[in-house]
Amino acid sequence: MDDLRDQMKDHFLQYASYVILDRAIPNVVDGLKPVQRRILETLWKQNDDKLHKVANMVGQTMMLHPHGDAAIYEALVNLANKGFLLDRQGNFGNLFTGDPSAAGRYIETRLSQLARETMFNPDITEKVPSYDGRNLEPVTLPAKIPLLLMQGADGIAVGMATHILPHNFIELLEAEVAYLEGRDFKIFPDFPTCGIMDKSEYDKGRGKIKLRAKIEIKDAKTLVIRDICYGTTTESVIRSIDEAAKKGKIKIESIDDYTAKDVEIEIKLPRGQYADEMLDALYGFTDCEVSINSQIIVIKDGHPWETDVDEILRYNADNLVGFLKRELEIEKERLLEKIFYRTLERIFIEDKIYKKIETVKSLEGIHETLDASFKPYKKELLRTPTHDDREKLLQIPIRRISRFDIDKNKDEIIQLEETLQGVEKDLKNVKKYTINYLKKLTEKYRALFPRKTKIKAIEEIDRRAIETKQIKIGYDLEAGFVGTKVSGPQQFSCTNFDKILVLFKDGTYKATNITDKQYIEGAVWVGVADKTTVINVIYKNTETKQAWAKRFIVEKFILDKTYRYLDENATLEYISSAVEPIIEIQFTNSKKQFQLKEVLVKGAQARGIRIAKQAFKSLKKG
Repeated sequence: MDDLRDQMKDHFLQYASYVILDRAIPNVVDGLKPVQRRILETLWKQNDDKLHKVANMVGQTMMLHPHGDAAIYEALVNLANKGFLLDRQGNFGNLFTGDPSAAGRYIETRLSQLARETMFNPDITEKVPSYDGRNLEPVTLPAKIPLLLMQGADGIAVGMATHILPHNFIELLEAEVAYLEGRDFKIFPDFPTCGIMDKSEYDKGRGKIKLRAKIEIKDAKTLVIRDICYGTTTESVIRSIDEAAKKGKIKIESIDDYTAKDVEIEIKLPRGQYADEMLDALYGFTDCEVSINSQIIVIKDGHPWETDVDEILRYNADNLVGFLKRELEIEKERLLEKIFYRTLERIFIEDKIYKKIETVKSLEGIHETLDASFKPYKKELLRTPTHDDREKLLQIPIRRISRFDIDKNKDEIIQLEETLQGVEKDLKNVKKYTINYLKKLTEKYRALFPRKTKIKAIEEIDRRAIETKQIKIGYDLEAGFVGTKVSGPQQFSCTNFDKILVLFKDGTYKATNITDKQYIEGAVWVGVADKTTVINVIYKNTETKQAWAKRFIVEKFILDKTYRYLDENATLEYISSAVEPIIEIQFTNSKKQFQLKEVLVKGAQARGIRIAKQAFKSLKKG
């Protein structure tokens, strides 16, 4: 049993670690989950600037991804719909309506120009064997753009989840420039569904944002929704409006969805309803306004990292400096090698060193002769020629030697040296080189990625105030009915949020919800349970026959629970909510006028005061 428990514990930890690191949570370096990275790597290997069938790319990706094709297909479509890394052809679904994409055999994709330009460089990409050892796959891609913040990400793993909101590409690049230049920066989400955003509680991605759909007033009786909130669809918005209408929160005559390329939901209003008065209700009771919380957890150096968007941006900017420095260093090495070989080739041909090996019989002797022949030129060469260098010279055809152009060779070397000087200059100030790289990228793509979501302060909507309506309650104490559809002799006004307070002749009371019609047999007083109305009562003790007076306010109650306001041995003689009632009471031997205002106001269960020692006989209003 202990062995089984240990195995389960060990296996669960391995499973949890796998889900966190290899499936659900994106890596901070390139902003990708493993399946997304494998899709991009496959497209990079197959890249020929032509479109590829999605079904074919899904199958190719399975060589790197140890899961079913459905997961790869879904991830590819989702990645394409982000709008940054993949070009699309065919039906990839509709972001606004939520309609699904066509089957993989009908749609095509390829790497976008942005992806090819900023996401790949085999020279600086670390690779590891794939799950079956037959192929190599990248640990991370050398992303030169802050892809994680551009696309956003969602993932649920074991014991943790991430929800990163998408941001504007150009604003992110400008923020990276500001950071590298030592200036402050602020970045806020930007959504493909557009809309209006209140970012006051975003708190660098640790808080939340409030989103509103863009609603236009077409005329006095017509509203048109032009943008929807991120995370909703036209279908879910229409459903929320229908549900609000069924609950009586709003009133609509009809709703039609004309969404195609752009969102267009038209709402017609009935008689008595006007467009400018309906806006707050739509924001208050439907999906035309939503709040989205952000929680940022990413993988960094093989471990989960809880952070904020500013820290991720700084990390990406520092990474970009490192990537560009490594590329410059590699380019420098390539230029030095080209200069070295061009010089070596010139010496080999111009000084007729190739003639010295014409009579040498063995390959070993040829190499020894060449090695000795190049020693006098040590100062002209950047390094000592190797065996491979000499082999390369031996591969030069005689036709090329005979047509060798010394001037052209020297010009090529001069151009290479000029290029080398530029690279060395950039290496001395990599940060400045990085800033220039970002600025060029910004200017190139600025027109393609404008801000879509408008930033604007959104006032909190008082839903109760919108929903509050004045209604009239009728009641008939003789018939024993109360409600909005009771046409009794007595009426009072209240709001639809109020509760009704009913006092009964037997000394009990209860608070209840407003209904169309309900039976209240034995009721002697009905009003609003406003917790401020003073109730005046005079009652008789059935044992002593003495009269007692009481004034009280019902301040606390549980709906439909029965409470007592008189003792068990008391009978009610008078009840009123008048402000200063004066009562004339007839006792057995005398008559007395009694002012109820002299009695202190207490709670409903408090005991009253005795009016006189004499026995009560009758009373009448003064």
